Amino acid sequence: MLTAPATYLDLSDRTVLISGASGQIGGCIARALAGAGAKIIVHCHNNIVAAEALAQQLLDQGGKALVLCADLSQAGAASELVRAAQKKGFHVDILVNNAARQDVVALEEMTEQEWRTMFDTSLHSAFAMTQAVCSTLIESGKPGAVMNIASIEGLTPAAGHAHYASAKAALLHFTRAAALEYGPHNIRINAVSPGLIDRPGLDKDWPDGVARWNAKAPLGRIGQGDDVAKAVLYLASPMASWVSGTNLVVDGGMLSTSNW
Repeated sequence: MLTAPATYLDLSDRTVLISGASGQIGGCIARALAGAGAKIIVHCHNNIVAAEALAQQLLDQGGKALVLCADLSQAGAASELVRAAQKKGFHVDILVNNAARQDVVALEEMTEQEWRTMFDTSLHSAFAMTQAVCSTLIESGKPGAVMNIASIEGLTPAAGHAHYASAKAALLHFTRAAALEYGPHNIRINAVSPGLIDRPGLDKDWPDGVARWNAKAPLGRIGQGDDVAKAVLYLASPMASWVSGTNLVVDGGMLSTSNW
């Protein structure tokens, strides 16, 4: 008997926690996974207005959503976040580590605090959330999946992004290390590395950069949040049941171009 492709993308019995979900990419991921039937925990740090608006949108469309706020750079915050979700009946078995920042600072001008803040937000939060969620999965004996939102800058850095690119490179290696250690517990760990993703006002804020990207990218356009969300949906779903420790690059082919 043939299996319909939609069956492989069914997340109706799963609960997803998305860190940094109040941002544009996080929101797209939340809508995609909710559309596949998953219950969504919308995490935010400070932007509770955007987080609540996203959750209400998911609820209005027949989904199930919960908003939780936490500063994931703080010790114990990740474990407390998972416990708070459990108290509300949301038992996480899929985690999307999406929390990040993307400040532009020249390396020679970068302060130690700026370096540490970047790593706390983009790397430490992923470590802490992965450990907290996987601990509960191991205790319950349930399988799970973790997706780390990295960047092509973890493979090819850009000027002014030494801290960002370094944190994302570390996140990619953390993905493989976590896949190695959590694999025996039937927990899959993967990464998604987006290229340049559009946002409102990007073409006005950085017109030359957008033009250069569009001219050089083999697929001829910058990415959309939904492009990232579709990759995450694939990796979260049963369709990727034997995929772990990999990095799925979503960049319109940019990394295939020549740098010289």
